[in-house]
Parts: sequence; structure tokens; C-alpha cells
Amino acid sequence: MAEKRDYYEVLGVSKTASPDEIKSAYRKLAMKYHPDRNPGDKAAEEKFKEAAEAYDVLHDPAKRQKYDQFGHAGMNGQGFGGFGGGGMSMDDIFSMFGDLFGGRGGGGGGFSDFFGGGGHSRDDGTGPQEGEDVTLRLDIDFDESVFGSERTIDLNIPGECRECHGTGAAPGSQRVTCRTCGGRGAILGGGGIFRIRQTCPDCGGQGWKIDKPCRACRGSGHVPEAKKISLRIPAGIEDGSRLRLAGKGSAGLRGGPPGDLYVLVRVRPGDIFERNGLDLAVDVPVSPALAALGGEVEVPTPQGVAKLKLPSGTQNGRIFRLRGKGIVSARGGAGDLDARIVFEVPVGLDRRQKEALEAFQAASTQKNFPEAQRLASRAKVFFAHKEKLTGGR
Repeated sequence: MAEKRDYYEVLGVSKTASPDEIKSAYRKLAMKYHPDRNPGDKAAEEKFKEAAEAYDVLHDPAKRQKYDQFGHAGMNGQGFGGFGGGGMSMDDIFSMFGDLFGGRGGGGGGFSDFFGGGGHSRDDGTGPQEGEDVTLRLDIDFDESVFGSERTIDLNIPGECRECHGTGAAPGSQRVTCRTCGGRGAILGGGGIFRIRQTCPDCGGQGWKIDKPCRACRGSGHVPEAKKISLRIPAGIEDGSRLRLAGKGSAGLRGGPPGDLYVLVRVRPGDIFERNGLDLAVDVPVSPALAALGGEVEVPTPQGVAKLKLPSGTQNGRIFRLRGKGIVSARGGAGDLDARIVFEVPVGLDRRQKEALEAFQAASTQKNFPEAQRLASRAKVFFAHKEKLTGGR
């Protein structure tokens, strides 16, 4: 086990240091190594413990005198409870040293008070309180995302209770201290020296409860309110975009302003186009004969039908880029459209058509199909290599 360091050395003060110097030194170390500022840092945690133990002894005149006379041996049973096995919690620590951090004195400053320096900042439940934000998912068609639209949405959003005017209290009711947290608005969870300070689940962090909640809203201050919300969906909106409607969220309490409404837009896949940002892609089926001879094809775009001239010998899968024919953004600018040529094999041929194809097939030579020739040549090399490797097996 490592030998304990001298308490004066831990705080970085001399043995003649005044109480104010000891207090100041400890406060600096506690601020530096506090677990809230060094999450997961075990070394910082140990330094925080060490500094707290040193301060517990040196700030107390009686303990300090005994320590000066006998050293650590004189502290048996009189050291800092939290580190000496007494099971002292972090809230107890701040109760002892609350004067250092602007806490609430004997009430015990918690983690939130440690760096605040201004005492208790929790809402006392009497003043205006801003309403909560509301998030809504809206599914739209691909076409609507391209061109934009105007929507009217029917919603049930929490509105202010007219019976209690958002206070949550029945007429003549009073506030009583929450028994779960003792009025502090928080409880401690976990175990060991460092425990987690959590919002009280019974009073929601207020530190108090209403003895007679309003019957209409059951003490929440809110009741469901049907509303029609007008929404403009901008042209070019992308899947996953979020639209904000200021002041259209949940009503505030006690005259507080309402929250905001956020609309998460999800775009259904389109039937014609594939999208990548403002760019689009579309498959254009063409006759192999047209691709071989060259000619004109029609390509659908958001702006209408565009004419695309194919050169003779156009291969299957070739992509032609049409500049500025993609999605036009409401913020300015437009993407491109990639027209991908896809050969369509004719079906339902009559006798005359079949005879024409047979005549074409008979008149064709290998040079008319270079890709087939290239495959045959590569296959020949492959099988020759196989013969060499396997010995004809």
C-alpha cells in the first residue's frame, strides 16, 4: 500500500499556512480534479479524494493540532469519514464544505452547486415556464419533396389548462415539501464514495408537490388541445430534414412562452428517379437497334421531357449527364440528371419482325460484336492456363 503524502504537501501550502490559505489551496485543487470535470479519469479522482482528506484535517483546528504533533498516526479514527471507511457520500462532503463553493450551507451543495457559485438555481414553480418542444414525423411523396407544397396538419398538442391557468393546482391548494427528496429536488443513487445526483422522480426536481392537483389537468398544467398547423414544405427538401415552427409547440406554464414544433420529414422513394443530393438518375430503356444506329430518345426530368441524341454504337449502361436538369433548390441552384441507357429486348414479335432479325443475325459478323470477341479471347487464355496447371486433369 502506498504511503500517505503529507497533508501540507498535498495542498501545496506551508505548515504555517493560514486557514484562508488552506481553504484557497483546497478549492483550487477540488476545482481542478473534480470528477465532473474529469469523467472516467481515475488518477484525477484519487487526487480529488486526497485533497478532500487533507482539507478535512487541516481546516479543523483540533485535528490540525493533533496532526502537527503526531502525523498520520494521530488521525486514527478522526480522519475524513468519506475516505476512512465511514461511508460518507458526496452530498455529505458538500454539506461539510458548502461554504467553499457557494452552496446552501447546511443543506448541502450538490454537484450542480459545486461550480455554480450562486446557490440554488432550480425553478421554484411560481414564475413563467417555457413550454416544451414537440417533434412530429411527416412522410411525404418523392414528387412533393421535389416541387414543395403547402400542408395543413391536424395535431393534439399540450395546451394551457384553462381551469388552473397552467399552475397545476386546484383552487385553495398549497405546496408541500417533497418527502422523497426532502425539498432538495434531487436524490443520490449508486454506491461508494462517489454517488450520482439525479432529479427526484417524485417531484420532477421542484422540491415540492401540490397537495390538491387540478382535476382537469391532473396537476400537469396542460390539457390536450386540437390545432391545425399550416406548414410550407420547401422545394428540394431532402429526406431526414427538420423544419422548425417557432412557438407552435407545447404551451408554457403560468404565462410562459410556448415551445417550438419540429417536423422531421421522411421522403418516400420515387417511382422514376434516384436521388443523391440535388442530382438525379433515371434509367432510359432503348431498343438495341436504336442504340446501334443512333437516334433520339426522350428523357423525363423535373422540368419536363428532354430530348437526348444517342450516337451510333451507344453501349448498354452508358450514362449521359444532363446539366441543370436535376432538382432545383429553394435556396438556389440546381443539380444534374444522369440518364442511364438500358437495352430493352423486344417481346411479342410478329413473323415479319422475326424474319428481319434473322436476316440481321445472318448478316452479322464477329467484328460487329467486339465485347463477345473479347470475352472469347480471354476465355481461351484462361482454359490454356488451366490445361498447363492441371495437366489435362
